Amino acid sequence: MSDYIKDIRSKVGHMPLIMVGVGGAYFEDGKILLQHRVDTGGWGLPGGYMEYGERLEDTLKREFKEDAGLEVISYRFLKNFDQEFFEYPNGDKTQVLTPFYLIEKVADKEVDFDKEETSETAFFDFDDLPEIHFDSHKKILAYLKTLL
Repeated sequence: MSDYIKDIRSKVGHMPLIMVGVGGAYFEDGKILLQHRVDTGGWGLPGGYMEYGERLEDTLKREFKEDAGLEVISYRFLKNFDQEFFEYPNGDKTQVLTPFYLIEKVADKEVDFDKEETSETAFFDFDDLPEIHFDSHKKILAYLKTLL
């Protein structure tokens, strides 16, 4: 969790917050990349919360590097998701606006994700997805499947 979010949480406790979370989908050989998240212990799409002063595209690149260990080269906007509500295991509540992108190209580098955010990454067929933790990610994955 960023210092910005920690600072807000220290003032408001578990009160619901409206947040901006940026996410992306990256495909390889028809399979989608997912991360096994440290914060929830479940699988999901790479992405995370915008920092104060950051541009959406900068958040996308930073989060993809942290969560999936990949440097984003090119991308295109797909859709905004805005009716996403979540309560974290610690009681923090959020409504998240999620601008979502298709990652078109990443740098050819060894995958090096942030071990405090991700325990592993893997590519999955849409017909053989692991248990997805966030309902919002399930909705996004259902949307992505319609694009194939």
